[in-house]
Amino acid sequence: MNILEQIIADKKREVAQKKQLLPTAFWEMMEHFERPTVSVKESIKNTTGIITEFKRQSPSKGIINNTATVENVVMGYDLNGSACMSILTDEKYFGGTNDDVLNARIVTDKPILRKEFIIDEYQLIEAKAIGADVILLIAACLTPAQTQRLAAFAKSLGLEILLELHDAEELGHLCDEVDLVGINNRNLKTFEVNWQHSIDLAASLPKDKLKIAESGIHSVDTLLMLQQNGFDGFLIGENFMKHNDPTIAFASFVNELKKSLPLEGRIGGGL
Repeated sequence: MNILEQIIADKKREVAQKKQLLPTAFWEMMEHFERPTVSVKESIKNTTGIITEFKRQSPSKGIINNTATVENVVMGYDLNGSACMSILTDEKYFGGTNDDVLNARIVTDKPILRKEFIIDEYQLIEAKAIGADVILLIAACLTPAQTQRLAAFAKSLGLEILLELHDAEELGHLCDEVDLVGINNRNLKTFEVNWQHSIDLAASLPKDKLKIAESGIHSVDTLLMLQQNGFDGFLIGENFMKHNDPTIAFASFVNELKKSLPLEGRIGGGL
């Protein structure tokens, strides 16, 4: 059993336990459940296009940053032009909780991506209730039928959907309900980053889906190269979170990006 399979096995047990402890009616009574969501698609078009991430740890890297607070980081990301806040809520492997999304929601009006291993409609109700605007569906964790079912249910709640792909074999997971397609530049088995693989896969995607590059983006030059090859947005987490103050790291990155772009070429009109 590889790490992804282990995470999904644990997630199934976790969701089953939550269903017994907290029925969907509990989440439906929360304040944010009726809140109109904010479109990440529109935000990407009108800002830096960068989806910044709050992530304390990961199975491959261990502890990344266990001192920064979600409130301070999210406020700093927002102030410096982040298009969307990606907040991990898996506790066992990534050190996140639902409270991280709730606390981020207090300090930003920008869209929030609940980054989680979604396998059940229950998690989508939960996501809406804690203040998320967009959810992640990982093709490697789901069948095409499961992806379509979960995406349709997310839409019924007013949530947008980011579908993560790793290779061409997962293109069958695409469906009308998907708003954004993230291409993970990192091979799940080897953890190597292959930009050409991502560029080739992006070229085969429908033109009406926003294309998001995920993982391994550590420089402005890489971001610009990906933009020139058809990517609309860029999910960057570890590159900022590995610093003592992620907000300073992000501000520096954005300033460098501004200097690298002529006025007519600025991403999303937000720079």
